Amino acid sequence: MTDTPFNVLFLCTGNSARSILAEAILNRVGAGRFRAFSAGSQPKGEVHPYALQLLKSLNHDTSFARSKSWEEFAAPGAPEMHFVFTVCDNAAAESCPVWPGQPMTAHWGVPDPAAAEGTEAEKHLAFADAYRMLGNRISIFTSLPMATLDRLALQKRLDEIGRNLPKAG
Repeated sequence: MTDTPFNVLFLCTGNSARSILAEAILNRVGAGRFRAFSAGSQPKGEVHPYALQLLKSLNHDTSFARSKSWEEFAAPGAPEMHFVFTVCDNAAAESCPVWPGQPMTAHWGVPDPAAAEGTEAEKHLAFADAYRMLGNRISIFTSLPMATLDRLALQKRLDEIGRNLPKAG
């Protein structure tokens, strides 16, 4: 096993909520072992204010948070990714970006909290639910015995993480 942290890219369409939340969670939970990044296929250009508010309320440093294109991570000099996870929700008919290259990939779809409708409280709850779902998946991911899993077994586990957790709170 290497002492170098694994680079993980969370991809979504707008890079304004789910992928930003996942980046913050993994950088906290996996500190030292994982280094998280996020990007979007069609970045909104700004992070959703509810995402920032939630992260700040949970004592996350939000200085990293900016909405950016996944092309930034395909450019020369970009960090090599070991894992790429899409967090967009197919059920919402979103198009998920496809990552070229050889990183391990999985789809961990989470409903888009930025699309939530209802009262302000219901909208904030949608962000909290997305954070919880991503946090659960990331906790399982960071607990995997990376050194003892071959690529096929690891891929199976990554796919299971996305499939087997409830999507609603």
